[in-house]
Amino acid sequence: MKEYKYNNKPVGLYELHGSGGLEARITNFGARIVSLSLSDKEGKRRDVVQGFDNIEDYYPENHSSDFGAIIGRYANRLAGGRITVDGIEYRLPQNNGPNCLHGGPMGWQYAVYDVVEASECRLKLAFLSPDGDNGFPGNVRVEVTYTLGSDNSLCIDYRAETDRATVINMTNHTYWNLNGDQCSSILNHILQIDADRYTPVDETLIPFGHSDDVSGTPMDFRTAKAIGRDIEADFGQLHTGSGYDHNWLLRQPRTLERPAATLQSPLTGIALEVYTDAPGVQVYTGNFLDGIVGKGGIGYPRRSAVCLETQQYPDSPNHSWPESTGRLTPDKPFLSTTIFKLCAK
Repeated sequence: MKEYKYNNKPVGLYELHGSGGLEARITNFGARIVSLSLSDKEGKRRDVVQGFDNIEDYYPENHSSDFGAIIGRYANRLAGGRITVDGIEYRLPQNNGPNCLHGGPMGWQYAVYDVVEASECRLKLAFLSPDGDNGFPGNVRVEVTYTLGSDNSLCIDYRAETDRATVINMTNHTYWNLNGDQCSSILNHILQIDADRYTPVDETLIPFGHSDDVSGTPMDFRTAKAIGRDIEADFGQLHTGSGYDHNWLLRQPRTLERPAATLQSPLTGIALEVYTDAPGVQVYTGNFLDGIVGKGGIGYPRRSAVCLETQQYPDSPNHSWPESTGRLTPDKPFLSTTIFKLCAK
């Protein structure tokens, strides 16, 4: 294993092997999933996630990207780059128009994690986000554990603790393409979401503060359908996001026994099931991919990947969602689990 350094901290690439045949490569730079591979329905090995061949390509001075990364301190957008915690307003970086996106321009996707445990099928990573990191209050100790199961599952366990009240929203930002051809369109992928409602957004992709019923709209994925079937429909929310870039309110109560979302490529037969105890999932259809050169010198064009980001609702600290506050306090650590389960049908 070749070792790199970033900010004088060692950066490595770690390989996990599951007994069911799923293989993962993960780097402690941003706790990123670099590759996930399995055999398709014809027995051909396929890597189903976008990214880079060289670890140094993930460094922000080379590419500003979220490929495969753990996102924090607060994933998704915070309106106006502002939060109020216990009556105190904090100003955050405005790195997405007027808003703070994915924790700011140097969020946790660029942190170098300490390797706590590394084995054949498990990798535990940790780091300390200091008080004032990108403007956020509180020292936050973070742990992310990846575990490959015998059922071709990759389980992500999140844990965060703080010494003072702050906000938290952790997710994984893997870009999925189950076709096995990372420059191909994902509009043929069949998607199903266990959600009756979604959060409509304004022109800067900030939720208005209410949810809408998906019935009779292109946002209805309760029955599985191709992502591309309605993506160009004359529907205001799709114009706003240049496609799907929205949060769905997952049906409650949430359980790790029922998929929050499923995704399948009709070309390879590879299917993905997403299980989570998070209240929401952001579906992003790669609307702003612009040909960035990734693995094997392949350019990733628009809509060549889809992200399924399990999460607290976007901008939760600035709204009153009973099931999603995005709040972290010293007396209650943040604990969450998301499982990506792959198979070839």
